[in-house]
Amino acid sequence: QLQLEESGGDLVQPEGSLRLSCKLSGGTLAIHAIGWFRQAPGMEREGISCTSSDSRETTSYSDSVKGRFTISRDNIKSTVYLQMNNLKPEDTAIYYCAATRRLARCSKRSYDYNYWGQGTQVTVSS
Repeated sequence: QLQLEESGGDLVQPEGSLRLSCKLSGGTLAIHAIGWFRQAPGMEREGISCTSSDSRETTSYSDSVKGRFTISRDNIKSTVYLQMNNLKPEDTAIYYCAATRRLARCSKRSYDYNYWGQGTQVTVSS
């Protein structure tokens, strides 16, 4: 059974940085498209970034994080990273990674994914 585990969430001051990790086990990361999502209290889940599993390794970002967050994957370590810089209080949320083999392209739509991690809390506050 494929499993995902996020880590790296923490309390950080505004303008600070964090790197989240998403470790995939029970499967092969290279053949899975991966998405990062977040959900703040009282808000809908938001797709913020993704990386495709095709040879181009396409990446995509939501407007809310573009220029500040960077997604990368290490297929040997079976881990996807989300480097988050210049964090803002509105980035406070639970962050989730998700995986799918249903498609190879990059997607920030939650219904495209069928495996989810438990989430890691990111709090941006002074």
